[in-house]
Amino acid sequence: MRENTDTLERDAQQLAGELSRAGERLASAKASIGRVIFGQDQVVEQTLITLLAGGHALLVGVPGLAKTKLVETLGSVFGLEDKRVQCTPDLMPADIVGSEVLEEEAGGRRSFRFIPGPVFAQLLMADEINRASPRTQSALLQAMQERKVTVAGQSHDLPAPFHVLATQNPLEQEGTYPLPEAQLDRFLMQIDVGYPELDAERRMLIATTGTEDSKPVQVMSAPDLIQVQRLVRRVPVGEQVMEGILTLVRAGRPDQSPLEEIRRHVVWGPGPRASQALMLAVRARALMGGRLAPSLDDVAALAGPVLRHRMALSFTARADGLTLDDILGRLLGTLG
Repeated sequence: MRENTDTLERDAQQLAGELSRAGERLASAKASIGRVIFGQDQVVEQTLITLLAGGHALLVGVPGLAKTKLVETLGSVFGLEDKRVQCTPDLMPADIVGSEVLEEEAGGRRSFRFIPGPVFAQLLMADEINRASPRTQSALLQAMQERKVTVAGQSHDLPAPFHVLATQNPLEQEGTYPLPEAQLDRFLMQIDVGYPELDAERRMLIATTGTEDSKPVQVMSAPDLIQVQRLVRRVPVGEQVMEGILTLVRAGRPDQSPLEEIRRHVVWGPGPRASQALMLAVRARALMGGRLAPSLDDVAALAGPVLRHRMALSFTARADGLTLDDILGRLLGTLG
């Protein structure tokens, strides 16, 4: 009995040490990103949480808010191979996943050779994903879910780690194909990118219009990121936090919610994937904060990014001027 207790104590101490070292490295990574991206601390934090949780993110914001720069910076800081795809209505699935070409060898023998598309990257930016046709969106989102693509009956595994950061302009909707609800659910978070504060924009002007631009410093490598992603799944979660996640997510479903306004104003709510995403996200946030376990504050802080794209308001709610943020505010009241 004493040996078992000693083993548990040693394991707990070892885990605490690993979490502490990982938290320090992540703090350095965040600081390196902050030297290039100004006034978007919350966006940077939520994007890092998405990567640590092993998921994909949908960045929603008007042009010019450094969304593309953020992806490039993340690739540099984590040593990831990053690529970018500009989504347009004429973009075909083969333009993303790749295609086979017929080649003729010197002896006259012909054979097909697979040419990988830009999806074969560790960090892929899909710019203005809602401008791609539904067929192309489906090809990309299938790769996001299965971590592989199938071309001419042959499966090709994607690199590890593999993350997609897709952007979407919330204002200009002409000529777009909104993502269906089932495909939105593939994104771990929807991150709303707003305008920077005055002081941050002032610093940005000084730093980016001079003769020298700040360059991000590589802090981690792809294997390091994979190791931290595994460590995130070992972060202990208390019973209170787990119950808080379940209560919050289930209260957002019209057919299960104890809140009358949810039943009346929400058409469909978050599924089990939302609970999984929130569980991983709060673990990652605790790790980034140098804490050994998440709290209900982590649940409240990440409820919006995790649940916002997994819920839809009814026509009555929109007519009454309600927004999803209003509904999420009501849901957070269930945490106590």
